[in-house]
Amino acid sequence: MRAFNPPDWSAARSELRNLLASAGWHPDATADAELALHELYINAWKHAGCQAPRVIVVLSPRTLRVSVGDDSPDLPEPRLPADPFAVSGRGLHLVRALTHRFGSTPTNTGKVTWFELDAAA
Repeated sequence: MRAFNPPDWSAARSELRNLLASAGWHPDATADAELALHELYINAWKHAGCQAPRVIVVLSPRTLRVSVGDDSPDLPEPRLPADPFAVSGRGLHLVRALTHRFGSTPTNTGKVTWFELDAAA
């Protein structure tokens, strides 16, 4: 069996971190956004077989929206209930806990899974 390494997501993480830092976001919110991005990115690789997930980051004055696209039409579903002893299966639960909103939208070529974080008041 051949092992495959996950794609490098460091550029996406670095750009997200720099954008939020320049916008004055709190480091805790930045860490939450980074972890949520990591979960969506790795899910696109692991479950959709995408070697280069597409990442789009949009920052408005009040909301951060991060979208990760892949070529699989299969929409992600959180495992219910999450097994606290499993080595995987908690990623979408983590995204739900770290963000204000998240979801998945079918596209003509696969899907986009996204999350939103609101700026602190």
